[in-house]
Amino acid sequence: MRLSKKNIAIFIVLFIGIYLFGTYKMPYYIQKPGGADALNPIVEVEDGFESTGDMHLVTVSGMQATPLFYIFAKIMPHQEILPIDQVFPEGMSQDDYMHAQLQVMESSQEAATVVAYEAAGGSIDISYEGVYVVSVVEDMPAEEILQAGDRIIGIDGRDIKESQDLINYIDTLTAGDTVTVEIIRDDENLSEEIQLQQFSDNDEKIGLGISLVTDRDVTVEPKVNFTSGNIGGPSAGLMFSLEIYDQLTEEDITKGKQIGGTGEVDYDGNIYRIGGIDKKVVASDKEGVDVFFAPNENGSEESNYQVAVDTAEEIGSTMEIVPVDTFEDALEYLQQMN
Repeated sequence: MRLSKKNIAIFIVLFIGIYLFGTYKMPYYIQKPGGADALNPIVEVEDGFESTGDMHLVTVSGMQATPLFYIFAKIMPHQEILPIDQVFPEGMSQDDYMHAQLQVMESSQEAATVVAYEAAGGSIDISYEGVYVVSVVEDMPAEEILQAGDRIIGIDGRDIKESQDLINYIDTLTAGDTVTVEIIRDDENLSEEIQLQQFSDNDEKIGLGISLVTDRDVTVEPKVNFTSGNIGGPSAGLMFSLEIYDQLTEEDITKGKQIGGTGEVDYDGNIYRIGGIDKKVVASDKEGVDVFFAPNENGSEESNYQVAVDTAEEIGSTMEIVPVDTFEDALEYLQQMN
């Protein structure tokens, strides 16, 4: 068959159209159910006890939308389309955002370790080394002065050991006040003056325009190792703490069942709301999870727990959805489980 110039042109236009349909990056982000992987290969306590069941790390999968996947997300259940600026803070690249999320994951693992070792009576020692800057907010005073990775060790002559120290001090000041921040950057001690400013989205809140994570040096015995790869964010905290506790203690708290769940955990064992709970319920159900822990938010009507219950009913899941406000709530449920 002889191709005319017209046919060749049509073919080229169609090829370009199909290529763009599948690859053109739209200003939207798609979130959908991810995986519910067993934690045994991810968390390892040296000489830890084995269990007959598994704890599961549940994730949400995400990608920047193309026209093809945008249409799929419109018609597929439990896929959510968000404007990309709702996912990635303004002025922060996707690479910087992912780096920040990995730092938050490290902090989450550390909190989970502290909670689990203290609950199990393990050997643990904690020292405080200041706070790290995770990210800097665009058009706020710290922009062009502080950088992600800076370690803040003092402010106005006061030692800063953890993030709450800095937050508590800033709360005593007013917009327009200037503070002197002492930082360590690339092994060099620096002193920077920064003027406090109101946040554009909250005129009652003032600050430097940074997000922080406390730099703790946590030493435990026996040692625990994490291999979570590129999974970021704080929402695996609860499940990390349960897995560590299960390996530290001779009692098999899984009792042969598949245990999933989600929730950020702090150093005191409190559990906080996370995003994408409906997608995590779907992922857990597909993996055959028996029990799913969800943040209860002290019984709030629109809590993670309530959304999880509604989602489980919608998909016809037989998972037991359990509300938890603390690590102890989850542990007590497992210990009493038949």
